Amino acid sequence: MLQEVLSLAPMPWASLPTVPMKPSPRYFRCRSLIVDTEAAPAIEAHKVSFSVTNRQGKLVPILNNCSLHVPPGQLWMLLGPNGCGKSTLLKVLAGLLNPSDGTVNIKKPNSFVFQNPDHQVVMPTVEADVAFGLGKFNLTSDEVRSRVSEALEAVGMLHYSQRPIQTLSGGQKQRVAIAGALAEACKVLLLDELTTFLDEHDQIGVIKAVKNTVVGSEEVAALWVTHRLEELNYADGALYMEDGRILMHGDVSSVLSFIKEKQVSSTLFCKCPNQHLNIMVCKS
Repeated sequence: MLQEVLSLAPMPWASLPTVPMKPSPRYFRCRSLIVDTEAAPAIEAHKVSFSVTNRQGKLVPILNNCSLHVPPGQLWMLLGPNGCGKSTLLKVLAGLLNPSDGTVNIKKPNSFVFQNPDHQVVMPTVEADVAFGLGKFNLTSDEVRSRVSEALEAVGMLHYSQRPIQTLSGGQKQRVAIAGALAEACKVLLLDELTTFLDEHDQIGVIKAVKNTVVGSEEVAALWVTHRLEELNYADGALYMEDGRILMHGDVSSVLSFIKEKQVSSTLFCKCPNQHLNIMVCKS
């Protein structure tokens, strides 16, 4: 099976730069799993807390009684000021960190897509990288190629299938990472500030790729961590965090109204220079 997957990479290998091999970070198991029914949320957390021990040996709370649920077939965004615990919560949901209290229930398979695609895209070509995680499945060569093609088409990268990874932009690499998750038939995408290091063109491409993926499926759910208010234009729902707590959970307009009522300064959020997103900004 491994030879079938690796055969997707063009030869000779010597013409490409050496890429260090490491385990794929795309697939993670959570501590507990919900019953897979149509009525069940794709992502659910109940009173989740997480603490770390500082150098003085004292517990420092990072998350405090966080509860949330995200339905299948929707894109939700988790936002809040820098340092409020957004990325930590996402890692707890993914199973990368164990909560000190509370429960996490998430449909499987699920995948965590990192902020920096260079930490996740490990193969020399687009097609080979998307196929990389399929080595653990008992698939024929034709099945591998079919999954890879469908996943790349879903993120608008099918015509880049033979391209060397080092020739891609940051946004294109992010889409390759997302395609890798889709190829594994993931039910949940956990996305950590994917547009932070991207230019305007790549920001739009990545957001649309995720949104189109969710819209095109009744099963896939996505939770996107952001501190950009303008990205809420693409969300079906939103959560607002401060100081390790989820203060508001609901539709986008309700969350924006909540932020405005709290008189949260817009300077706490990153504002990208993108004029194509119909930017929504709440000012104090």
